[in-house]
Amino acid sequence: MTRTDPDSCPGVLRLHQAADGPLARIRVPGGHLSPGQVQALAAAAVDLSDGTIELTSRGNVQFRQVRDAAALTERLTDAGLLPSTTHERVRNIVASPLSGRVGGWTDVHPLVPALDDALQAHPRLAGLPGRVLFTLDDGRGDVSGLGGDIGVHALDENTYALLLAGKDSGIRVSPADAVDLMLTAAHGFLELRDGQWRLHEIPDGRARLTDHLLAARPGLDASGDLLDLPVRQDIPIGWLNQDDDRVALGAGVRLGSLPARTAEFIAAVERPVFLTPWRTLVLTDLDEWTAEQVVRVLAPMGLIFDANSPWLLVSACAGRPGCAKSLTDVRADATDAVDTGRVVPTGAPQFTREGLGADDIVAAGRQHWSGCDRRCGRPKGAVTDIIATTDGYRIVPPQ
Repeated sequence: MTRTDPDSCPGVLRLHQAADGPLARIRVPGGHLSPGQVQALAAAAVDLSDGTIELTSRGNVQFRQVRDAAALTERLTDAGLLPSTTHERVRNIVASPLSGRVGGWTDVHPLVPALDDALQAHPRLAGLPGRVLFTLDDGRGDVSGLGGDIGVHALDENTYALLLAGKDSGIRVSPADAVDLMLTAAHGFLELRDGQWRLHEIPDGRARLTDHLLAARPGLDASGDLLDLPVRQDIPIGWLNQDDDRVALGAGVRLGSLPARTAEFIAAVERPVFLTPWRTLVLTDLDEWTAEQVVRVLAPMGLIFDANSPWLLVSACAGRPGCAKSLTDVRADATDAVDTGRVVPTGAPQFTREGLGADDIVAAGRQHWSGCDRRCGRPKGAVTDIIATTDGYRIVPPQ
């Protein structure tokens, strides 16, 4: 597929003109934020946008209704969240959030700054489309199934499988060579693309890029047994015992919208924070007493530490008034469905007919509410689609 429309993926320096005002997307490689950066985001959300921090499906953040783009650029630069004016939109790196702390073959987090710095060091890679995604999976399989363009998946402590278009290429690489190989793949993508935004859109893109890498790197081979990488859906929520006897807390965020005031309290904990591609966050490196106090304070403020919460089953697009293409305020309807107990883990009936009113909807398991057939923000995997139409909602069970 060749695209003729320009890549309009937003950033900080190029805002998206949403229906409710300018939208900025801030890349957070590996989802890692220092306490100071969380505080900077909270302050900017209050002073320069609508007072909320939106979490995205790539572990990034968004501001809506941005009032002063220049001031936002200055603040993010000062906080270390905008290190490059040329490469800001290509810093899409997702890593296993719990890596190095809870399980996994190896800690992939040191690869994040190495890959980020290397991307910024190559002027040509500023030409990558803003939708290209890099994934770093420590072997547990939590991010490899997200459909990244270029990624590595740990097979043991010393070996990664190279993933292309979300599938195993058969190429194996050591941790020391992983970043360099991913960069070579990124350059190869630029050579192969003909207007396409993603590797899977290029005809035979995976095979062609694999051949390109084998030609560019004579020592490589693609003889590894191909892995089958299913999409995992176990979101880290609640009390998580780290391998070093400290505690991490996984917290859900209702519809991925984090109030600035809550973010200020998170920053006050003064521990590293990791945003996840499931629009949740993980507070790490806590002692048990501190973890207990965090739950006592932040749970009443709306953070979700209960893995059985129905809020963890629901996601939604922006809907009205944020999106001009949306037919209704899907977030309000999704919220009402949760609040009235019409979102349940299992066993609810599934519908495929048109014209269901919002109050008639009962749906089981993971579900995504969409204001139109584009289904923006839909998570990967088995998801019930609840789609607004001109005559109510249509519900489509998982395929």
